[in-house]
Amino acid sequence: MRSAHTVEQVRTAEAALMATVPEGALMQRAAAGLAAAVIDLLGGAYGRKVLLLVGSGDNGGDALYAGAVLARRGARVEVVTVADSVHEAGLAALRAVGGRLVGVPDISAPDVVVDGIVGIGGRPGLRERAAEAVRAVAGVPTVAVDVPSGVDVDTGRLDGPHVTADLTVTFGTHKNCHLVEPAASVCGVVQLVGLGLHLPAARVSALQQDDVAALVPRPEIDAQKYTRGVVGVRAGSERYPGAGVLSTSGAACGLAGMVRYAGGAPDVVLAAHPEVVVGEGRVQAWVVGSGGDEGSADALAAALADDVPLLIDADALQHLDGPVGRPALLTPHAGELAAMLDVDRAAVEAEQLAYVRQAAERYGATVLLKGHHTLVAEPDGRVRVTTTGTPWLAVAGAGDVLGGLCGALLAAGLSPYDAGSVGSWLHGAAATYASRGGPISAPAVAAALPAVIAAIVG
Repeated sequence: MRSAHTVEQVRTAEAALMATVPEGALMQRAAAGLAAAVIDLLGGAYGRKVLLLVGSGDNGGDALYAGAVLARRGARVEVVTVADSVHEAGLAALRAVGGRLVGVPDISAPDVVVDGIVGIGGRPGLRERAAEAVRAVAGVPTVAVDVPSGVDVDTGRLDGPHVTADLTVTFGTHKNCHLVEPAASVCGVVQLVGLGLHLPAARVSALQQDDVAALVPRPEIDAQKYTRGVVGVRAGSERYPGAGVLSTSGAACGLAGMVRYAGGAPDVVLAAHPEVVVGEGRVQAWVVGSGGDEGSADALAAALADDVPLLIDADALQHLDGPVGRPALLTPHAGELAAMLDVDRAAVEAEQLAYVRQAAERYGATVLLKGHHTLVAEPDGRVRVTTTGTPWLAVAGAGDVLGGLCGALLAAGLSPYDAGSVGSWLHGAAATYASRGGPISAPAVAAALPAVIAAIVG
């Protein structure tokens, strides 16, 4: 599990650790890890030119001490200060091994820029002096110290000028901004340097492959189709029959024992999936909403009349007006979530973490907000972030496949929280597998699921 913590949690843990170690020990550990990451990125230090953009705080100190390590390894290290004061001991250490201060007009093209402007205590946006320095080195590979300067660390919000990093070297633990969009996209690759912090349980986390493997349901030796779970699908309509096909494609990935279809496009569903049983009957979970068109309200009412967990998507979401009243997984994209909360889509996209939590609390359900980094939120505020996938997954019908897949996991016995986070992880992994770096279609994602699941559980 990749855990992310808030600024307050990190500061509390750092303070506790600093009380037990020599003064400056944590900064030296951080600087050593940072220098090693820069050397790895450059393929060596000797003869390389490194530019440090340094603010007044401890992040600037980390950068300066790392610069001293790099200078001792043969790098030419220069510093641009963007604040009225700097970490004096760090600057002295760097100057002692040949590092020098330069001004923004004196910058010549470095091999790498190290962003030590502000750390986890910084506010969103950069002051003009810092922004000018960042603009002067646009296009140069950039390593951020702990977090890219200018992002909102706890919310993942971007507001004003900020650093866009190729690599972020963070210390002690991941922070929310490393996982949550839109800030996650400006972090680049995130590398963690351990500090030995003792941290509380994280409210934001991301499943890794081993976590997913442990949660994927497996059939018992004496299993039969009914004991493995029956997933019911109320999706698709005369106008949108493909939604029924794609939803059943995701549901028929093999994680549940049977798929029952009670939507508005039975003929095309049967033509694509002859194993699907058409008609009403007992199920362990319902998937409702995708492509439901004008029948979505009735489909939702019928699903609610059956006392089983629900996955509610697309057209059916607009018919919710309060807590669902049973275990449920809601799967909106940003526009649908905005409509559910009566806010602008742009607001949701800017502060995804805050709004997905708000929706989970309002509707008393797990909410899965689709996106580059999908968020799965519980009403109690816990959030899992899915980081698998590819931009090629932004294609019509992919959400229908995801809904069916998560519904199968619900029917197989997973909680909505686990079903949403495991399902979105597998969905993203299947997209990457099917894509191989190029375009994909929603049916290709569904077709890749069994192979991806086999690789995970094998």
